[in-house]
Amino acid sequence: MHIRFDVPADPAYPGRVAAALSSVRLRRYGYVGAVLAAVGAIGFIVSRGFAWGEQISPLCMTMVVGGLLSMLYSPWVRLRARRRSSRYAVEGAYDITDDNIMMRSGSESGGIAWDGVDQVRDTPEFWIVYVGRMPATVIPRRLMSAEDAETLRAHMAKRGLLQPR
Repeated sequence: MHIRFDVPADPAYPGRVAAALSSVRLRRYGYVGAVLAAVGAIGFIVSRGFAWGEQISPLCMTMVVGGLLSMLYSPWVRLRARRRSSRYAVEGAYDITDDNIMMRSGSESGGIAWDGVDQVRDTPEFWIVYVGRMPATVIPRRLMSAEDAETLRAHMAKRGLLQPR
């Protein structure tokens, strides 16, 4: 297998990559925030019926506010990542073989051996490649031909990195 495709200088592309990578890492903040807000709200409502309720009301309100802020943290980070990364829109290319994924962007290049890849997650626009527990890079499907995308999907499924459709 040898797949090569170019990445045009698109100002929106780095932002989409940053959003895809950050959504994976930041999802837990939304879950934790929802639990905090729910527990705080329930505690606040229940405490109203008891004499000691005024003593724990500030704690419950703090939990609700902390939960809401935690849920808003992920969208805030994504917005900042999109703004910050939009200035890095440079042309590049991917060169994917049976052995590795090579990426070139501007004057920089790097690669990841398939043997070092632990898993690949499928999103609507990208395949997110993980080395260990951390996302290492993304492979944009929309920039590939349908035939190349299917060849790569089959290769990743054969290696046990991606579940076959």
